[in-house]
Amino acid sequence: MATADFLVIGAGISGAAAAHALAAHGSVLLLEAESLPGHHATGRSAALYTPNFGTPLVCRINAAGRAFFETPPEDFAAAPLLGRRGGLTLAKPGEEARLAEALAAATPRDPIERIEATEAARLAPVIRAELIGAAAYEPGVADMDVATIHQGFLQGLRRRGGRLICKAPVTALARDAGIWTVTAGAETHQAPIVVNAAGAWGDVIGRMAGAAPQSLQPKRRTAIVVAPPAGLVVATMPLVEFVGHSPYLKPDGGRLMASLADETPVPPQDAQPDDLDVAVLVDWLERHTHLAIRTAPRAWAGLRSFVPDLNPVAGFDPERAGFFWLIGQGGFGIMMAPTLARITAELVTTGALAEDLVALGIRAADLTPRGARPAGAD
Repeated sequence: MATADFLVIGAGISGAAAAHALAAHGSVLLLEAESLPGHHATGRSAALYTPNFGTPLVCRINAAGRAFFETPPEDFAAAPLLGRRGGLTLAKPGEEARLAEALAAATPRDPIERIEATEAARLAPVIRAELIGAAAYEPGVADMDVATIHQGFLQGLRRRGGRLICKAPVTALARDAGIWTVTAGAETHQAPIVVNAAGAWGDVIGRMAGAAPQSLQPKRRTAIVVAPPAGLVVATMPLVEFVGHSPYLKPDGGRLMASLADETPVPPQDAQPDDLDVAVLVDWLERHTHLAIRTAPRAWAGLRSFVPDLNPVAGFDPERAGFFWLIGQGGFGIMMAPTLARITAELVTTGALAEDLVALGIRAADLTPRGARPAGAD
């Protein structure tokens, strides 16, 4: 039986970052159900830093983490974590007024500028120019090196003496005399504090611990990768989306990745692409771009998990002592990881957030598990 000060369930980006942060304060065991960490949401991320997207609280958390990504710790990674990309939002002819939705999200730190339709067509030549009625450009959107970020947290955990155990699906949790006993695979582990960073399986783990569910809803998102038209170089093209909740596309290793931006509610699972979603996306691409897709594209799907208020949950369960929730990152888990890890470590070790986070408008009360959040929380 292995023992530790902290036991973290789930080795995706959120759990890996939290385990790394907690390892500065004590011994850590990080349990992962799959054979490799990051198999689900982390390994299937669109890998974009979008500072103006999300709820107000999500944007504050992302703003707090910007310095980490721009200037990570010296031993964290050998390569930059962010790469210049930019984001282009388009409105079709007759829908130009809707561009105000995108422009309204701008901040002084991350402006969004209206640009001419001709400039938008130059930036994204794959888009049919006749479909561009108005456009806005956001220079702060960046590519994220998800694999490097994830490995940075895992390697940092090891350097701090933490231990990662894969092929360890949790099947039972019980608390006695202030200690949690966690059954994972054929082994049991003990710790006074358990951090539930199980992603889409967060409520499943919560029920095992006897905690009230957080109404966590996994949602499937499908994506494909296709070749650009012959002779068209797409490496410097920005992220492209139309106003409203609609498909988007961006360069991906010399090819183009596209998604419906779909959010199909599903149970926790190893998500697979839906054939109808792929067909709808191919049709959208052929109508909106110069792409002609003649062979089946490479497709995959991932899960993004939300609680009803669309904010992350990070806090101790009000009824189950020593059980800490860290779930509900939606599509922002990579961006929020360093700040949520810091929040987790601060709440676990001191019970309060540091003054600089509070100054940014991040309140512990807005992150607490459902049932304990005050009225009026973001």
